[in-house]
Amino acid sequence: MSRPRLTLRRRLVIGIAGLLAAVTLVIGVVSVIALQGFLMNRLDLQLDAATNRSQGAFRPSDDGPGGERDGRGDEPNAQKFLALSGQPEGTLGAIIGSGAVFNAAVLDSGGRPVTLDSAALGALLAVPTDRTPTTVDLGKGLGEYRVVVETGPSADDLLVIGLPLAGVQDTVMRLSALIAGIGLLGVTAAAVAGALIVRAALRPLERVTATATRVSELPLDRGDVALAVRVPDADADPATEVGAVGSALNRMLEHVASALESRQASENKVRTFVADASHELRTPLASIRGYSELTRRGNHELPDDVVHAMARIESESVRMTSLVEDLLLLARLDEGNKLQFAEIDLGRLLADAVSDAQAAGGDHHWAIEVPDEVVLITADPGRLHQVFANLLSNARTHTPAGTHVAARLRLDGSDTVIEVRDDGPGIDQALQPNVFERFVRGDGSRSRAKGSTGLGLAIVSAVVEAHGGTAEVWSEPGDTVFRITLPGRIL
Repeated sequence: MSRPRLTLRRRLVIGIAGLLAAVTLVIGVVSVIALQGFLMNRLDLQLDAATNRSQGAFRPSDDGPGGERDGRGDEPNAQKFLALSGQPEGTLGAIIGSGAVFNAAVLDSGGRPVTLDSAALGALLAVPTDRTPTTVDLGKGLGEYRVVVETGPSADDLLVIGLPLAGVQDTVMRLSALIAGIGLLGVTAAAVAGALIVRAALRPLERVTATATRVSELPLDRGDVALAVRVPDADADPATEVGAVGSALNRMLEHVASALESRQASENKVRTFVADASHELRTPLASIRGYSELTRRGNHELPDDVVHAMARIESESVRMTSLVEDLLLLARLDEGNKLQFAEIDLGRLLADAVSDAQAAGGDHHWAIEVPDEVVLITADPGRLHQVFANLLSNARTHTPAGTHVAARLRLDGSDTVIEVRDDGPGIDQALQPNVFERFVRGDGSRSRAKGSTGLGLAIVSAVVEAHGGTAEVWSEPGDTVFRITLPGRIL
């Protein structure tokens, strides 16, 4: 499962905050390293000064190992160094001789020497004797020390002098915490300010997006489209990046509007031609039908083939007249001709349509379901009857004998829903999205010898849309449902 993509605004804000955090981190690390180096150098200078003070503080002694060598009670040598005036708190002094540490002590806060424990003495023995300042961890309670080894009071002894690193470490830690806190506040403030700045900078892009969204919601697939939506001039300045997008969108909308106008003009010409042709064809078709019927019914001795031909002429003229009437109705609906609205009982109208379908298709099983209450709506009764008749005729024509066809009327809030369901072979999945378009036939998928003009469901869709409703279809083998939803029920 792919993660959702971040918006441009979030990417910019995260980028700004990340860049500032990186810069803050680099500055902080460099500052801490520089301060630590400076403090360590200063501590080494103090250690060097302490080493200089140690000169002359020791004299040869005959004290024995581990304490006083001659038992005279003289003060230990290392403590002579610690007793010098000016020694800071935590100063370490020790003498190493014959692989052992003598007189190792540290000044406490009161300036008194405190003897080191065995762990600290072991750490002092590991100090290199190359007279280079070295960092040594003396264990719990003392921490790390900066120590240096110098020549002791005798040629066989070494003097260890050390200063604590606690002050340096405390200063470095305080600076690190300060930089981290200020950096965090700075990054947070920068992220908030960056979000506001980015939002203001992207506001023109949001307006361009809103314009494109409004255009995408317009019904551009049919009818006379007034594509008057444009990006404001303030957001269509080609000198800026967003303005270039807005300007390009406006040019695209101009081309689309021009194409839609050309398409609508072409459709209007076709509709006008269909309406005029349908209207003009009604008269000659009526004449052909009348003369053929008159010839068939006249007391004329005609050969059988002529009688059959006249019957076919009459039958085809009737079919052609029905086709012309359907085309003329669609043309009038396309032109927006007003319907004849009246208050009608929808249940009675549906029952009449089912009764007519049952009379025409006795080899099918018909059923109807309507609510107990009277369902009144304001609609064109003639056109709605034609909708019901077309749906029932479609079910009868495209399903085999013995198919069950059920018409149902139900209420859905303030809307009225009419469903025509059959258990026939169903409609091909590829055909369903286009089933309400003109001249679309389903004979190949719902087989029956008798075909259709492909205008019945187109009339259903056009009439329902003229009433402000919707026409839908769901189909699979054994279950096909046409659903009509009409708004504006009279409560």
